[in-house]
Amino acid sequence: METLRQKLERLTQNLWWTWRPEVRSIFRDLDIDLYNRVHRNPLAVLRQIETRQMEKRATEVDIPARIDRALRQLDEYVHPVTTWGLFHAGGLGSRPVAYFCAEFGLHESLPIYSGGLGILAGDHLKGASNLGVPMVGVGLLYHQGYVSQVLDGSHWQQDVLEPFDLKELPLRLARDPQGEPVRVSVEMPGRLIWARVLEACVGRVKLILLDTRDAQNSEADQALAARLYGGDQRIRIQQELLLGVGGARALRVLGITPSVYHLNEGHTAFAVLERARRRVQEDGQDPHAALREAAAATVFTTHTPVDAGHDRFPADLAEEHLRPLAEGLKLPVREVLGLGQLDPSNPQDAFMPTVLALRHSLRANGVSALHGTVSRAMWNRLWPERKEHEVPVGHITNGVHVPTWLASELNQLYVERLGVNWMESLARPDLWTRLESVDAAEIWEIKQVLKARLIRFVRDHVAETRAHQGLSPLDTPPLDPDAFTIGFARRFVPYKRPDLLFSDPERLAALVNHPSRPVNLIFAGRAHPADQLGKGLIQRVNQLIEDPRFRSHMAFVENYNIHVGRNLYQGVDAWLNNPQRPLEACGTSGMKAAMNGALHISILDGWWAEAYDGQNGFAIGNGETHGDFSIQDRRDADALFRLLEEEIVPLYYDRDAAGVPRAWLQRVKRSIRTLAWRFNADRMVMDYVNHCYLPAAVAASCQMPPA
Repeated sequence: METLRQKLERLTQNLWWTWRPEVRSIFRDLDIDLYNRVHRNPLAVLRQIETRQMEKRATEVDIPARIDRALRQLDEYVHPVTTWGLFHAGGLGSRPVAYFCAEFGLHESLPIYSGGLGILAGDHLKGASNLGVPMVGVGLLYHQGYVSQVLDGSHWQQDVLEPFDLKELPLRLARDPQGEPVRVSVEMPGRLIWARVLEACVGRVKLILLDTRDAQNSEADQALAARLYGGDQRIRIQQELLLGVGGARALRVLGITPSVYHLNEGHTAFAVLERARRRVQEDGQDPHAALREAAAATVFTTHTPVDAGHDRFPADLAEEHLRPLAEGLKLPVREVLGLGQLDPSNPQDAFMPTVLALRHSLRANGVSALHGTVSRAMWNRLWPERKEHEVPVGHITNGVHVPTWLASELNQLYVERLGVNWMESLARPDLWTRLESVDAAEIWEIKQVLKARLIRFVRDHVAETRAHQGLSPLDTPPLDPDAFTIGFARRFVPYKRPDLLFSDPERLAALVNHPSRPVNLIFAGRAHPADQLGKGLIQRVNQLIEDPRFRSHMAFVENYNIHVGRNLYQGVDAWLNNPQRPLEACGTSGMKAAMNGALHISILDGWWAEAYDGQNGFAIGNGETHGDFSIQDRRDADALFRLLEEEIVPLYYDRDAAGVPRAWLQRVKRSIRTLAWRFNADRMVMDYVNHCYLPAAVAASCQMPPA
């Protein structure tokens, strides 16, 4: 019979636990201090807890029965009788979609993500798992992870490396069909780089990660994939070659023959060249036919509406690195270089992986309706003979994985009112009409519990931060637990305007310190390690928070990650998003807050431009923009202040005799009812299956060139 430890070990080996709070609670209850200290990592808890302590706690909190139930549920989940994918994605057959991405955000204990792109990729894998869509994720294992954010005494962001221990992660060496550990090599200038391949189970799908810490590599090459988005352009292009070329080769060695390559952002574009190279080398295919065939089986998603956000590699650097692929394709290296140049006739034009991916995909899409429009305008120059609306870039709006982000208290409410198996139908709009029968007071009670938990969480964080900075504790604890509480958390970069409300400090002070209608503001977010402007914004916001007028109603939570985000999304009353339109591609954090009963306050940008119906949240401005950003900033700041002062805050504090804000909660119910069914990962993956994966699989099988 299995021992208690063996059963617990089995539970940790599938990242299914990342979206099952009742499973995570088993490990938390073994030793809550240890659980928090190891970043809520069940396997780390199991590696570090003493057997005597584990057995004692197991008896006290009835853990054996909970483990058996969880193992039974996991087995039923992994081996379902039927799934949506069985009926609707059968055209993919036994050949999965290979989902390439530079980062995957699955849980805070696996820090191989930096922000929205990685979180979206993690949610995409989880959504495919829930639906039973055959998929395998392909990425890199950054053994030093991404940097942690620590603010120094002047509130300047310091970037701290926190390497993780592979023994405390549910990763195992991948093996080929003969049972041998998988290693792949990728040609780099003057040498081969080797990578071992590790894999993780994410519910019903698999994630493979390439690790350059191979004994055959030099010390420098072992460090090639140490850090996410680290190093100079030479390291960056080599990381992207490793991801695209090495990832495609790893799939081949593992015996996985994908029907479709889904390239998530331009970092992954080299996979399409490797797919074509293999056909030329192994099957004697004509190079141009091989490229057309690879393109027919490729789907590309772009996430970046800012031109500077797309990689540009100098022509000589790109040519040096593309030479082995060109030789494998039996094409001149100049011709291969031109595949990724905006102007192939100019030998010195920069090589752009995004351009390579756009030219070599059957389907390309932005991540919201507005972003699709922006992308067609941005890339019209690749198809100068077409009108802007004819540019072959569509859109599939992002969605978020509901079980990962939803508060357990709200899940229980939905179970009671929508049905025990409500999550299996969450993409059906008719399901959510049942919320109309829910008493607003019931939602209010749950939100008050969640906000109280958030306030405690933020106060603890602020106390720890001030202690680390050598500052004295605040005389007045930050945040009034009864005040209207707004969250703002995202990457700090100028176009997202995290300091927009600070443009008028006097007006802001009057807003947050109103004697009968106070307002809390909670900020979180990181800047890229090389982004000095972003770090300056973090410093500015924190310096203003230190102003005595704001200290009791504002806070900044360090090291924004999945754990911090989960607490914020679940606890706030409203979520703020005020980018410069149209520079926000999507903005999925607002979706997570909305499903947790927070109302969205946003510029009509990204997903909100198609989601707002006039009553399910609030819009800042009317969607029109001034040609001068400085003027638009002033307009948007004034519009946001007026919206808060005249409509939002009064509505929240308009209470009935029982102290319940009925009109506010009516909007909350409308928000959940109109948004939750649309902006979730199930609907997103369904859209990719129907509009991208199945057409690409058919085109590839027929060897049809892209239109």
